[in-house]
Amino acid sequence: MTRTTALTEVTDETFAEEVLNSDVPVLVDFTADWCPPCKMVAPVLADIAAEREGALKVVSLDVDSNPRAQAAYGVMSMPTLMVFRDGEPVRSVVGARPKARLLKDFEDVL
Repeated sequence: MTRTTALTEVTDETFAEEVLNSDVPVLVDFTADWCPPCKMVAPVLADIAAEREGALKVVSLDVDSNPRAQAAYGVMSMPTLMVFRDGEPVRSVVGARPKARLLKDFEDVL
């Protein structure tokens, strides 16, 4: 079943509170409105967010509106998906991918 739950949006101002200070791992989707692969991966991330609710937080950050977080983590391509644990980035992947592959890429850090 595909869920269409929108991801929580974070900004440069809320990044520390929502991501760095989270009690659970956070998967950050560095995204942009002009990015077709970003639109393709959004429903996959919404599914993961719904399935792992409580154990994993999934958020999106628009890089055009929030350049500080993008620059702080060296994000150059969209979408970049980065998992944070205890306030530190522990793994990142670039590009849209199917749900099964994305979960496999992150299985040891989620």
